[in-house]
Amino acid sequence: MDELKKEIEQLKKERNAVLLAHYYVDDEVQAIADYVGDSYYLAKVALKESKDVICFAGVNFMGESAKILNPDRMVVMPDQLADCPMAHMIDIDKIKQVREEYDDLAVVCYINSTAEIKSYADVCVTSSNALKVVSSLPQKNIFFIPDENLGRYIGSQLPEKNFIYNDGFCHVHRSITKENVLKAKEVHPEAEVLVHPECTPDVVALGDYVGSTSGIINYATASDKDTFIICTEMGVLYELKQKNPGKTFYSVGHRQFCPNMKRITLENVRDTLRDLKNQVELPEDLRLKAKKALDEMLRIAG
Repeated sequence: MDELKKEIEQLKKERNAVLLAHYYVDDEVQAIADYVGDSYYLAKVALKESKDVICFAGVNFMGESAKILNPDRMVVMPDQLADCPMAHMIDIDKIKQVREEYDDLAVVCYINSTAEIKSYADVCVTSSNALKVVSSLPQKNIFFIPDENLGRYIGSQLPEKNFIYNDGFCHVHRSITKENVLKAKEVHPEAEVLVHPECTPDVVALGDYVGSTSGIINYATASDKDTFIICTEMGVLYELKQKNPGKTFYSVGHRQFCPNMKRITLENVRDTLRDLKNQVELPEDLRLKAKKALDEMLRIAG
């Protein structure tokens, strides 16, 4: 393991590469990354980072977003099969249909989506900035894609807008059930419940705090409580424990992990940096169309 880490550090120097890792990848990958964060934070880092190569330890849409914002840099993915099913849970015909049905419409696209889907959107959002972005839009009608649960959470905060929802979902967050959260609360009545808004509305309703992955980490770190039930992907436990060694964190069930994120290993990070394989390539016209929605997000979210 130590040899592998040394090899990766050496390859990063040789390739002039930066390693970005999402909170949901395995602990040992987070431990050697230059930056660890949620989608919004990593999108901003990719834009500011000046290294020649961006190695993105995450799923495909994250690498695509980095390439959209950094066309002159090489973006590589440790595993090209690490994909997000939700990113594909909307089709272009549905977007076109809704645009025809509603005037004064903004198509708001969660960053967890393919570059092609982003190219048909007016603006992108992440779970940490969606409320700020959508509330600032002049349009009354909001078609929120692809995740229904995050859309419903934001819609519940903005009754003045008319939300049209899509039936996409994150299978990890949908597997966290109200029944299991209530059972966990019975066992740990002293614990605060921290919920990601990709969870279903009945789970969101049980949250003492509802927010993005980084929001959950920040809340737990600032809280004077010391016991928490975590309703999101369990990769976040690494950072929670790093920042809060004296606090206790419980999961809700055994299915709280993303098999796609767990495809990223030290071995395939090493191999990708060594061979510069799994490069992210996008046609320039697609990249420019998708970039408009990401640029608009970065402009509004500041």
